[in-house]
Amino acid sequence: MPTTRQPHFFVRILQYVLLPTVFPRLLLIAELLGTLFIIYRVPYTEIDWIAYMQEVKGPLTGQWDYSQLRGDTGPLVYPAGFVYLYMALYYLTGEGNNIFLAQLIFLGLYIAMITVVAKIYQLVIYENRSTPKPFMGLSSRNVLYAALLVMTCMSRRVHSLFVLRLFNDCWAMFLLYCAILLILRRRWYLGSALYSLAVSIKMNVFLFAPGLGVLMLLERGIAGTVPLLLLCAAIQVALGTPFLLTNWRTYVHGAFEFGRVFFFKWTVNWRFLGERLFLDKRLALGLLALQALLIGLFWTFKWGLRMPAMRRAMFSLHPKVIRPRLSYRFMVAVLFTSNFLGIVCCRSMHYQFYVWYYHTLPLLLWLVPAIPWPVKVGMLLTIEYAWNVYPSTALSSYLLQLAHWALLLGLLGSAFPAPTAAPPRPALPAKGRPKAQ
Repeated sequence: MPTTRQPHFFVRILQYVLLPTVFPRLLLIAELLGTLFIIYRVPYTEIDWIAYMQEVKGPLTGQWDYSQLRGDTGPLVYPAGFVYLYMALYYLTGEGNNIFLAQLIFLGLYIAMITVVAKIYQLVIYENRSTPKPFMGLSSRNVLYAALLVMTCMSRRVHSLFVLRLFNDCWAMFLLYCAILLILRRRWYLGSALYSLAVSIKMNVFLFAPGLGVLMLLERGIAGTVPLLLLCAAIQVALGTPFLLTNWRTYVHGAFEFGRVFFFKWTVNWRFLGERLFLDKRLALGLLALQALLIGLFWTFKWGLRMPAMRRAMFSLHPKVIRPRLSYRFMVAVLFTSNFLGIVCCRSMHYQFYVWYYHTLPLLLWLVPAIPWPVKVGMLLTIEYAWNVYPSTALSSYLLQLAHWALLLGLLGSAFPAPTAAPPRPALPAKGRPKAQ
């Protein structure tokens, strides 16, 4: 009997380190220590924290007229969930004066979000149970999972948005990723509730709505989707009740204003256009039309509308229609591309908006096999560079748009994940296995 050759000692160590139960924990420990180092060594930069504290101070004194809530940066422009969240932070941090405690809270938020993102990636990467080809004696799936997780943690800008800027975007995205994880686990009502809570903190989460609607229709049909939408709406009404009862017009107009015009000096993605063209309403309408067109293209050619079985699952009211059990890979791909289409077509992206989609980029790049890995890493580094140039320049905006559109065209030209997961290959029976020579 020939003896099986044992892998090298260092290979065995890597085999253990790269296990999906081990590597995320090591990465989280490294992230915790590294982010603590950032807090201690890099000075905190005040941007919106004081304004947040000023905006939520009104309800604490009995002022529920939304139009009267203001801060140093202008009027309050976020839904009611933001007010309650930052009221809690107002109390916890001594009226917002204990910045170090606030940074530690946001550090905990960052670690929690990375944990949730790692779990989402794990469900996607390890969904197919077939045995992959080894890579240098290591499981190629473990190597891929580790590489993607490292990519989600390498952004200098994202670290600063959490612990040096304390933006509300971080809370909204954490709740959004929690909602996605619950939906992947088929906890539709709880996931939808968390999605609505995320929207109540910042409306950018609406960018996931087209993809989420597709998934609801596919797995639950119209009859099952309506209750979920009513739940989301009920949460918004419940959270906004004090403002709605005081002055509903100012609340609805201020918290859910879709036509807000941002300042040109903060734009990251359209600096090369110049201020006059940037402020032109035709640009906003053109980008909105482009987003609608792209959503239509993806819904038709990527999200299953062309498949007769998928159409029946979406729109049939018959109770006995067969509905697919969607794969994790398809569900996450639909949600991440839905958000990315909105990012590409945003009229203006400010620096804190980077957290809206950064953690989705590694998986989106993985969905485009035609692009070599060195080029994918280069695209990710180009996007990171553009978000770290302050103030933005025409060159940084050009590079950001180039990377965005290269990824978008790659997604359009690549095969989308199958809506349903392929069944695992059955193991060979004992007497059917080939004997060792």
